[in-house]
Amino acid sequence: MKRPVIWVTVTLTAAIVVTASLLIATTTRGENTSFGSSAGRLEVQTVASGLAYPWALAFLPEGRMLVTERPGRIRIVSPHGQLSPAVKGVPEVMAVGQGGLLDIITDKNYAQNNTIYFCYSERSGSGGRTAIARSKLIDGTAPRLDDMKVIFRQDGPLSSGNHHGCRIVQAPDSNLFVTLGEHYSGRDQAQSLDNHLGKLIRIAPDGSVPKDNPFVGRDGARPEIWSYGHRNQQGLAINPATGELWETEHGPRGGDEVNIIGKGKNYGWPVIGYGVDYSGAKLHDTTSKAGMEQPVKYWVPSIAPSGMTFYTGDLFPRRRGSLFTGALAGQMLVRLQLNGNTVSSEERILQNLNERIRDVRQGPDGALWLLTDSSAGRILRITPAGK
Repeated sequence: MKRPVIWVTVTLTAAIVVTASLLIATTTRGENTSFGSSAGRLEVQTVASGLAYPWALAFLPEGRMLVTERPGRIRIVSPHGQLSPAVKGVPEVMAVGQGGLLDIITDKNYAQNNTIYFCYSERSGSGGRTAIARSKLIDGTAPRLDDMKVIFRQDGPLSSGNHHGCRIVQAPDSNLFVTLGEHYSGRDQAQSLDNHLGKLIRIAPDGSVPKDNPFVGRDGARPEIWSYGHRNQQGLAINPATGELWETEHGPRGGDEVNIIGKGKNYGWPVIGYGVDYSGAKLHDTTSKAGMEQPVKYWVPSIAPSGMTFYTGDLFPRRRGSLFTGALAGQMLVRLQLNGNTVSSEERILQNLNERIRDVRQGPDGALWLLTDSSAGRILRITPAGK
């Protein structure tokens, strides 16, 4: 995966302030390229460009998109690439290292309540932590957030800017699953239930704790925790075929994972794993241990898997049920063919695009929509050639 950025004196905002994309994004339409795949030629269309490190994409009911930019902006983007001004009312973010404005989703009843959820790194004392907020989105020519409330703040040793997570998924029962990284320097905290580092949590839309969470009532345990022993989880999605929660997670040097998340389960970090430290030093005594879960898939060397989606659309009928994930270090789109809960094959796509793929979503049109991770990030639409 990408080596963590050490916070010394330069913040992300300062580092990219010289780029025009920090100030204004560019509407782009009609820049098409073609790539091969096992399902035939793919057309890759640049819908918009000039976004500053776009991190997450969420579709609104009528087909427009919400896109977060890591320095701290939310944009509304039309299907044709028209960009809104930055949405007003976004809280100040700690845009340091890998931190900033991260994931965003719409509430399952957005058409009735205009509610969104997003996560971001915020400054706290001498460091930072991951926070989750809920807000109403007021649309129009000057979009803004209204009635914004922080519904969760990560507890544990503060971060220097690395491994914040953070992906959000809303379950059919309306509860929120959220991934929280272990802040890199706090790796041992991932095995402790008295903090939120290296955890996947489950909270209600108002931030309260569901009574059936696995560690409710246990002395010394944080009740929000759903699973633990994680490193830096960058992808999260519910498999529509089974209702199970799947996750992608960065390993160190090797050992990236795809996991099926179970209630109260321990996923092993840093006790077990398939990678080594960035220096090449040994990190784990073993790759398995009783009471710790094994990944469905792991990568050595690392590809740094990021946003993910299960494909259910009609544009790629032969790919229904496949899991697509972006790769940051690998600079590609990865398709995993599934046989139940087993990965039967892997396909690597768009390798010649030479772009870090941050997020992958299925659009209402059945196309795959991607975000590229750079100071001049793009929104890409992937369709079969000629469609």
